[in-house]
Amino acid sequence: MNQLPKRLLSIDVLRAITMLLMIFVNDASGVKHIPEWIDHASGKADAMGFADTIFPAFLFIVGLSLPFAIKNRMNKGDSFSSMLTYVLTRSAALIIMGFFHVNLENYALTAGIIPQALWGILITIGFFLIWLDYPENMAKAKRYTLIGAGILLLIVMAIIYKGGEDGVIQGMRPYWWGILGIIGWAYLVCALVYLLAKGKMNILVIVLLAFVAINIARHAGVFKFKIPVLGDASAVCLVMGGVIISEIYALLVSKNKTQLLWVIFGATGLLLIVLGLLIRPYADGISKIRSTPAWIFICSGITLLFFELMIFLVDVKGKKNWFKLIWPAGTSTLTCYLMPYFQVYILKLFHLKYPDVFNNGAIGLVRSMATAFILIALVGLMEKKRLRLKI
Repeated sequence: MNQLPKRLLSIDVLRAITMLLMIFVNDASGVKHIPEWIDHASGKADAMGFADTIFPAFLFIVGLSLPFAIKNRMNKGDSFSSMLTYVLTRSAALIIMGFFHVNLENYALTAGIIPQALWGILITIGFFLIWLDYPENMAKAKRYTLIGAGILLLIVMAIIYKGGEDGVIQGMRPYWWGILGIIGWAYLVCALVYLLAKGKMNILVIVLLAFVAINIARHAGVFKFKIPVLGDASAVCLVMGGVIISEIYALLVSKNKTQLLWVIFGATGLLLIVLGLLIRPYADGISKIRSTPAWIFICSGITLLFFELMIFLVDVKGKKNWFKLIWPAGTSTLTCYLMPYFQVYILKLFHLKYPDVFNNGAIGLVRSMATAFILIALVGLMEKKRLRLKI
């Protein structure tokens, strides 16, 4: 197994930029009269907007980070069972949060015991109580009491939940797994593959090709059903692609041939984009909503090229300070992801709205970007107080 440095700052910066843009595009989705290319393309369209590139980039980054996390644990002497527990608990946390978020979207606005906004705020508080990065010197009784309170809060929210569609009221159910849930399942599959394969490149490549084949076959009409856990394998393709890029980086470092990185990463990124354009007519077009092969290839290529740029700027040229304002989004990413839930649902709870001028056109987009920077700055302040989630 090739050794990686303990941490690549370029991955943190890439993650921070992606998180900034994720908050921005999510907020901008409520802004009227903005250029069509900024928003998500419709589910039926053979098209891709800027917003459609953000989530796949995040999945790819999950893959880039995965070998670092596992190898660091191996270097500390963690046993296989310990690493397996780490993978399972981390995946479960993401899947649980995603499950609650999906049901939040389907909350029955008129039949609910409490307002949807309050339910959303309370489950987010529950997430913080359970998965907060508690200080090691905190008394165990206090820590377990807070964690227990978070678990109890989620249980109560699940019991009182009323959701459903077309007037049919029902309890919580997996309509889909949500952004965090998809990340959780994809991380679980790819981390288990990595552990069982012991990071061997030939096995990882075979698994990636198998995932890609499943996705292409699904969208080319070879079969229509979705495979349990894998679905159409789109998410695992993106995560496993990131894993292999990290392994290539480690291989080049181990052989002292990092000068080849620029050619390999650059050529691979361009090739992936070309492959996406070539396969587009034969496998359901390009679409994030349908998670088509063209979307996977093109977004992987774009992310890889951007990663290469970050390696040059941050790891080689040492320009980390250029990204100082958004650094917390790379180190407390899950906290950043959850903060808009407080922002959006506090506004909804108290029936507060932005003036129309801030919900239209260029001014609205500036407001969305300012919102992203403000939330990240707030997370930075919280990070200093160790108010961050850790899974």
